[in-house]
Amino acid sequence: MIVRTLEECENSARKIESETGTWNSVRMSLKDDNMGFSFHITTIYANTETPIWYQNHLEAVYCISGEGEIETVDDGKVYPIKPGTLYLLDKHDQHLLRGFSEMKMACVFNPPLIGNEVHNKDGAYELSAETVTD
Repeated sequence: MIVRTLEECENSARKIESETGTWNSVRMSLKDDNMGFSFHITTIYANTETPIWYQNHLEAVYCISGEGEIETVDDGKVYPIKPGTLYLLDKHDQHLLRGFSEMKMACVFNPPLIGNEVHNKDGAYELSAETVTD
């Protein structure tokens, strides 16, 4: 059994700050846990917009707190995000994520991340990166 607390992970190499300053991601479970997915608590900062296009991963996102919106680039549809909202990026959807207030999001990635990934120029995570050690 693996047991970790959010506080432990926040105070370790598992907390990754975005290079854009728009989010941080606390990676509580990673590929080396052998669960078939990775689990993160991500903070989207208030008054930010982040272009994202996970070309290599599928993602499920559940809003715990805060408010914002997600806009799909292909069709310009805008969906409000508030506590209790779940969205699934099941088609590698290119999107803009906007935080109106600070949002806490629970995120699941498939395939799992291995550790220190940050968005590339297209807003995607690469499939290769260095493994994070506790």
